Amino acid sequence: MFRCNFISFHALYSIEREKFMTQYTSTNDERESKLQREYMDRAAVYVAELGQRLGRRPRCCVTTFGCQMNARDSEKLLGILTQIGYESVEAEEDADFVIYNTCTVRDNADRRVYGRLGFLGSLKSKKPHMKIALCGCMMQEAGVVEKIRKSYRFVDLVFGTHNIFKFAELMVTMFENREMIVDIWQETDKIVEELPVSRKYPYKSGINIMFGCNNFCSYCIVPYVRGRERSRDPKEILREIERLADDGVVEVMLLGQNVNSYGKSLPEPISFARLLREVEQIDGLKRIRFMTSHPKDLSDELIEVMRRSDKICRHLHLPLQSGSDRILRAMNRRYTKDQYLALTEKLKRAMPDIAITTDLIVGFPGETPEDVDETIDVVRRVRYDNAFTFIYSKRTGTPAAAMENQVPEAVVREGFDRLLKVVQDTARERAALLKGRVMEALVEEVNEQDRSLMTGRLSNNMLVHFPADESQIGRLVKVSLDECRGFYYTGRIVP
Repeated sequence: MFRCNFISFHALYSIEREKFMTQYTSTNDERESKLQREYMDRAAVYVAELGQRLGRRPRCCVTTFGCQMNARDSEKLLGILTQIGYESVEAEEDADFVIYNTCTVRDNADRRVYGRLGFLGSLKSKKPHMKIALCGCMMQEAGVVEKIRKSYRFVDLVFGTHNIFKFAELMVTMFENREMIVDIWQETDKIVEELPVSRKYPYKSGINIMFGCNNFCSYCIVPYVRGRERSRDPKEILREIERLADDGVVEVMLLGQNVNSYGKSLPEPISFARLLREVEQIDGLKRIRFMTSHPKDLSDELIEVMRRSDKICRHLHLPLQSGSDRILRAMNRRYTKDQYLALTEKLKRAMPDIAITTDLIVGFPGETPEDVDETIDVVRRVRYDNAFTFIYSKRTGTPAAAMENQVPEAVVREGFDRLLKVVQDTARERAALLKGRVMEALVEEVNEQDRSLMTGRLSNNMLVHFPADESQIGRLVKVSLDECRGFYYTGRIVP
């Protein structure tokens, strides 16, 4: 029978947490890491008992919705799960514990989660021992938890973005209680990273350098679900990357909602460009990527660091969102079309080989076909290597959701189709310029369509497929770009 009760975690465990925390005399974050390892040991006992009942190792499935930061969070969840005894599987129906790490940037992400929850409910009715957890940005959205309590009472654990480090502690609570456990924090100043991580790739890794966002674009719910900006200590970031490099990682992606704001909130402020210079010095590291950069504060210092670097990839994701000054003001983007164009021109003067990608929104409240024309004009002038083009998604709680002049769907679709065609045509033209060149590619995986081919990624983020074997995965190789296939290349390794 599905359960309808729930427990507020704060009330249940506040006393026990205080007892554990007083055992440690190091910094708060170090104490929290040690505390969570204590909970991992306790959780492992419950997992072992489940394994005895099942006659096999319990299985878990972590499904990620959303951005690279969500993917990195899922690696942390999976790291803890494997540490305490779970075996990772791909399919929910094979799992004894299913976790959905959710996104809420667009409405269709919410709908996907709700749709799949119905499937999980049917699975759990056949496997009463099964546990189901929901976490991530969607859980921070107003009204979501209440809907889960009422309509999806079979869910065992719900937590948000600010307390993911407490996952082991929350699991212990879940194992020890029959009611739904709900633990949602509205904000936090904690950054706890010294916990197990199960990386998807042995040769590359994402690195959280900051959390939250202070920009409050009028369409975006991220500041409300991820909180205000919090930067990690640079020494902790460098130590983590050093350990990854020692473990064979050759490429890192520095992650933040706006990496250009990194370091401003630290007791001793440091610029993102300065952090990049420090990361460059790490032995064994070959490539550095980062995202996302807000155009309003991409500094000349950062451009110069990129220009001089042999490790920072020649790719910059620089969201435009709209080419109309009127719409940019309504979006609270804090730059104009001309300022954005001047910035991209500066980037290309400094690095003629740089690939620039972007995000574009069509259908923002009040947008006209003429506003879409302004966006198309920017696409043609910047000549993006690629662009993620989205239809505006109304997110409850954002200023844009309450704006008048919501654009009719037919008008949005017409503008979207016009813009998408220009984006695709421009990207194809940009890709074709590389034909015949020899460039360095990081061999990432076996090609999905042809297992005789490997898939590699160029510094500019373009994919290339070429004959090779799996022994090359994780290596940097020189590849001749022989045939352009629109948005990727086929080629061959050259000496």
